[in-house]
Amino acid sequence: MTSVTTGLWVDPEHDPRTTGAEPVGEKETVWEYLCRYRMTLVMKCEGLDSAQLARRSVPPSSLSLLGIVRHLADVEHHWFQRVLNGQQTPGPFELPGVPDHDFDAALPTDACVTEAWGEWHQAVDASDDVFWSLDMDREVPYQDGTVEVRDILIHMVEEYARHMGHVDLLRECIDGRTGL
Repeated sequence: MTSVTTGLWVDPEHDPRTTGAEPVGEKETVWEYLCRYRMTLVMKCEGLDSAQLARRSVPPSSLSLLGIVRHLADVEHHWFQRVLNGQQTPGPFELPGVPDHDFDAALPTDACVTEAWGEWHQAVDASDDVFWSLDMDREVPYQDGTVEVRDILIHMVEEYARHMGHVDLLRECIDGRTGL
């Protein structure tokens, strides 16, 4: 899917994140950014084996590419299914009383990698189903008050953007690849 060009992750002419579509309006723009960050996550993890995906950054941190995939599956589930869709089910990698289970249990096995990507894709698909039914100006109950749908969607973009910085550094430590 990707081709390496000196200094770039992919040749700009073959970058699947560039669709040529021009988003119209706030909701479509937010959607476009979210989709690009999701695709960046997939691209940055391509071609790595389970040991590489589970490689930890810097002790004592449990941060890894695989942990980020698991974490973002939980984030998608939390905001789109719990908060915006009113479901009370836990995220796929949540374990009561264990705050970093998504990262700590990211093991260097093919089964763990397959499960993580499966849950992430399922969470993204479920989020996409909810996304288009949302009214950006609506407020939803959250904690002891309410939050505007717009704020949640912007937070999702911010969540992915923050973690893509981690993903860039983690991938570079694994095999030296850098770039967009």
